[in-house]
Amino acid sequence: MPQPVYLSARPASMRRLTVCAALISASLALVACQKPAPTQEPLRSVKVMTVGASGSGYELDFSGEVRARVESALAFRVAGKLVSRPAELGQRVTAGQLLAQIDPEDYRVTAEAAAAQLLAAKSNRDVAQADFKRYQDLHAQGFISVAELDRREAAMKLAQAQYQQAQAQNTVQGNQSGYTRLLADGAGVVTSVDASAGQVVSAGQPVVRLALDGPRDVVFSVPENKLADLKAGQMIDIETWDNKQKLQAKVRDVAGSADAATRTFVVKAALQKDAKVPEPVLGSTVTVRLKPTANANEQRIKLPTTALRQEAGATSVWVLDANTMTVSAKNIEVSVADGNDVVVNAGLQKGDQVVTSGVHVLTAGQKVSIFGAKQ
Repeated sequence: MPQPVYLSARPASMRRLTVCAALISASLALVACQKPAPTQEPLRSVKVMTVGASGSGYELDFSGEVRARVESALAFRVAGKLVSRPAELGQRVTAGQLLAQIDPEDYRVTAEAAAAQLLAAKSNRDVAQADFKRYQDLHAQGFISVAELDRREAAMKLAQAQYQQAQAQNTVQGNQSGYTRLLADGAGVVTSVDASAGQVVSAGQPVVRLALDGPRDVVFSVPENKLADLKAGQMIDIETWDNKQKLQAKVRDVAGSADAATRTFVVKAALQKDAKVPEPVLGSTVTVRLKPTANANEQRIKLPTTALRQEAGATSVWVLDANTMTVSAKNIEVSVADGNDVVVNAGLQKGDQVVTSGVHVLTAGQKVSIFGAKQ
């Protein structure tokens, strides 16, 4: 018996949807198999400057400190226990003012003993002199021999020598007692205190540092390659940090050897007094500005600091090729900063076009456009 045949009851619209879905799936599969199109690197706009040469009249800035020309580290001449120290840091003192004192009791007793010995020696000398005078009279009358008179004269001279020795000892012990008081050598300002009451100090150990009133110096350090720009008698510009006051100073001394730690040379310049500008206080910081004297007419290339980039320990810039409008890195040698610019010793030539902004987003061989130029 033949089987019955069943016909699909789906409408034509459903069959069309099925066919469309199959075509879309096939298209997506085909697109997924294809590689994505490479993205084109954006054309970056940069600022450039054409390198030229300018005079080397740039200023050199150094940090300096105002100090007294005469600054003494005061210490006791004798050892002892410090019982008082009236001097305080920053205090202004006058000549002869008491700064510190050690216990004087032992030195007072020793001085009294020396005074007593002096009195005894004086008595012995007076007795010996009186005896010698009497024996001179007896010798003149023929009652004693010359030998006896010589013995009396020798005793008198010995007593005189003992008196002089006791007198010297008494002076020394008196001075030792006076050395227990540390007095200011002159008027000035206490810049440092190195011992406190109750401390046992030795002879020569600094207790107070005193900056005497008088001329002031500006002290600063320079590297070896700047020594040629400093000569004795040269005038330099000084600017205070607190109120930006302008002063002048004259170089009076340049160290003959470098500091062992910093490898720099200390320079001292005498601060010139100006009635219109108050004198900087001791210890204040100032900015020292001077213009180099060596190679004053030399022409050097300057670049803004925004053009520099650091890579692998070297300093470089991006140089623009005007024909291909691409950039390439070029290493340079920088000598010194001049405000917001730097002075280039080597690596560039006049006429080179250097990128001055956006240097950290560029790559070698990248095409760029000049900012502000018509495309």
